[in-house]
Amino acid sequence: MRPLSDIMREHVTLVNVDDTVEDVECILGAHKYSCVPVVDPEDHCFGIITSNDILKFHMMNRNAKKVRAWEICSHLLIEVSPTLSIKDASMLMIKNKIHHLVVSHDNTIKGIASSIDLLEAYVAANHT
Repeated sequence: MRPLSDIMREHVTLVNVDDTVEDVECILGAHKYSCVPVVDPEDHCFGIITSNDILKFHMMNRNAKKVRAWEICSHLLIEVSPTLSIKDASMLMIKNKIHHLVVSHDNTIKGIASSIDLLEAYVAANHT
C-alpha cells in the first residue's frame, strides 16, 4: 500500500489566523486552490478554509476586508501522517465526509491531500 506522501501536494501555501478573508481569497484565486490551511503564529495548524467556507461567508454579506481567517475557518480538520496509506486516507475522508486532509509530522505541515488526489491515484492504479 502506497503512503499518502506519494500523492500529497507538498508545496502548501498557508494563511495566518489574522489574515483577512480578502487576503485568503486572493491566495485561493492566485493558486487556484480549493482550500488553504490556517496557522497560528507558531505555524501550528489552527484550521482550514475551503472554497465552501468562502461561499458561506459571502452569503452572509460580511466584509472580507474586516473579517479574519480564524473567524471563518473550520476547526474540525483532520491531520494525518505522511505514512498513512492512501486507502486509509480515503476511508477517513469518506467517514468524515470531507475533501481535504492536512498532512503533518512533528507539528509541521508537510502537505495536503484532496479527494481529487486520491481519485487520481485510484484511477492510475486500476486503469493503466
